[in-house]
Amino acid sequence: MTTIRITPLTAAAFAPYGDVLAPKPAPDRLINAGRCERHHALATVQRAGGEAIVSIFRSEPVSLPYDCTLLERHPLGSQAFMPLGPDPWLSVVAPDLDGRPGTPLAFLVPAGTGVNLRAGVWHGVLTPLDRAADFLVVDRDGDGLNLEEVAIPPVRITA
Repeated sequence: MTTIRITPLTAAAFAPYGDVLAPKPAPDRLINAGRCERHHALATVQRAGGEAIVSIFRSEPVSLPYDCTLLERHPLGSQAFMPLGPDPWLSVVAPDLDGRPGTPLAFLVPAGTGVNLRAGVWHGVLTPLDRAADFLVVDRDGDGLNLEEVAIPPVRITA
């Protein structure tokens, strides 16, 4: 069994897979009579002819060590996950190797931070740690096959 360690999430480390959804060091502008910071256009919705939709996903938790055995990807659209609760969570991603997932990486996503996975990026299922969590999800809905799932040999994720 392959074992990988969780990596802290940074925009640079996550860039091959997508965007980190967190406030910038300074807002792009103030709105609402100066009472609200706007951190504008943190990511782009890729949607290949479909519609951008907003959903809430509720996911059961995992505990470490966690054995990842399933990866998926959405070739026709990006998929953004923003936690609605106060806890950190895992984002498991993998490079593409000739149409199959390579060795996964696990990022520890801080509380209050989300990610936007690019179209076609292999990723694990939602992975909140230690208690169930709700996520606001922005992704694509429409015609075409937009889900590939692959069972993989277990990859143990540790802290």
